[in-house]
Amino acid sequence: MATYELSGALFADMVRGGAGNLRANAQVVNDLNVFPIPDGDTGDNMSLTMEGGDAVLRDIASDSISYIAEKLAGGMLLGARGNSGVILSQLFAGIAKGLSGVERADAAALGKAFKTGVKQAYAAVMTPTEGTILTVAREATDYAVARITDETTLEDFFSDFIREMRASLKRTPELLPILKESGVIDSGGAGLVYVIEGMSKILHGEAVAAMPEAPASKPSTPDLSAFTADSEMSFGYCTEFLLQLQNSKVDADRFPAQAVADELAAMGGESIVCFKTGTIIKVHVHTMTPGSVLAHCQKYGEFLTLKVENMALQHSEASVENRFEEKKPAKQEHKAFGVVAVAAGKGIKETFLSLGADVIVEGGQTMNPSSEDFLAAFEEVNADTIFVLPNNSNIVLTARQAAGLYQNADVRVLNSKTVGDGYAALTMLDFESGDADAIEQALTDAMSGVITGMVTRSVRDSHLGGLDIAKNDYIGFAGKEMLADAKTASAAACDLLGAIDMTDREVIIAICGKDTTASDMDAVRAFVKSTYPAVELFEINGEQDIYNFIFVIE
Repeated sequence: MATYELSGALFADMVRGGAGNLRANAQVVNDLNVFPIPDGDTGDNMSLTMEGGDAVLRDIASDSISYIAEKLAGGMLLGARGNSGVILSQLFAGIAKGLSGVERADAAALGKAFKTGVKQAYAAVMTPTEGTILTVAREATDYAVARITDETTLEDFFSDFIREMRASLKRTPELLPILKESGVIDSGGAGLVYVIEGMSKILHGEAVAAMPEAPASKPSTPDLSAFTADSEMSFGYCTEFLLQLQNSKVDADRFPAQAVADELAAMGGESIVCFKTGTIIKVHVHTMTPGSVLAHCQKYGEFLTLKVENMALQHSEASVENRFEEKKPAKQEHKAFGVVAVAAGKGIKETFLSLGADVIVEGGQTMNPSSEDFLAAFEEVNADTIFVLPNNSNIVLTARQAAGLYQNADVRVLNSKTVGDGYAALTMLDFESGDADAIEQALTDAMSGVITGMVTRSVRDSHLGGLDIAKNDYIGFAGKEMLADAKTASAAACDLLGAIDMTDREVIIAICGKDTTASDMDAVRAFVKSTYPAVELFEINGEQDIYNFIFVIE
């Protein structure tokens, strides 16, 4: 049956279908990673981004496509992970902008919205690269829009869109030589194909793999015996909600989230995290009187989601495994400057904290943090100016998106793309000047010229940098250059160090991973001593996953 108008309810169902289809094929997208290393998480990142939007829509019943698109975009922006996830969230944010004020969309209105989406997605990337998800989205949109007539159905529009998406995806290796050398198509573009195909299937009445009801958490049964008829309330309630500000109550665009945070603190609230995205405020607070908190906040708007949990039950379940952990307050003492750094591995995190980072966002390869993770970290730092070290090229865009959403501080995201960049910047951290611009420049200067080399195992056969790599070989690379291939981690590490130009280099910091053995490190020590006798070697037990060695060379 031909469909000429898209309602909000149908659009929400189609988005869920797109998310489900992508989740079902996430591993296929993951495996398209250019480098044959175990960090192929594009499919997972894009899935989590879509699921962030879907989670917001679950409790919303509306037939207005404008309203549904706006709420979807807000959820995706908060849940965005990785470069492709951020671009995907910006694409849908632009689509929402293009559908503003539209109750039902025909093919022409939808095509116009997709045009706006592509424009916003390109604008989100400082240096757009063709041969990526951006190209696939743009070429498919241009093709489908050019074919729209007064008789075009929504089925026609999506059929044309998908046809050109697939053709564009096949062309990506011709635009990006690294894709051609690796023998793969662009992973982000492939993820977009699965999203749009899933949406189209719902439009055509076809079945799509069902979305998990709770993709971000595992179901658990609370120990109800932890709070009985004779118990006294000691821990209070963990209260979380999304508050949609209402223009009938406040000026939704101008109302400051900090006002809510200050009021909750005055009411005795603790562990407060409060930030605003658009006209929605997200709140987390520990309180003895959740009813008072909810009644107070309802003066400003209405709740989209709401969760109140007795922390006596949480405490009972978590106290054994957490009793030896040092808990930091949810919000630190206010200061002029603060630093948020991304890191994974106990030793790396401890090193970064010792060098001056205030808050560590857990993340790295295969575990990219979301925009919401960064927003919570910014709130915890509680500084006027916050410097952010993403320390991974696939996290920089997410950090920048979060910085744009955060309103309570001047957030400056540095272009730190590796652990080595972050380490070098932190070693030069100095707030004494009190000049944010000078501090930022000093951190940027510290990163310039640093080389970060990494050793890990190959997850597939590949040919890169003139090397024929077999699955499970140990490989060494710096930046985007593959430099070593060997059968052991120590051999790959030594070959990598031997391939790097050490002219004028004085220091090598070897960060050892969980799987690094004593004999591996012995081999590296011997190699450095014999090959680079004038270079100092320092060792850190980083305890990171994936990488046997991370070398920071200065």
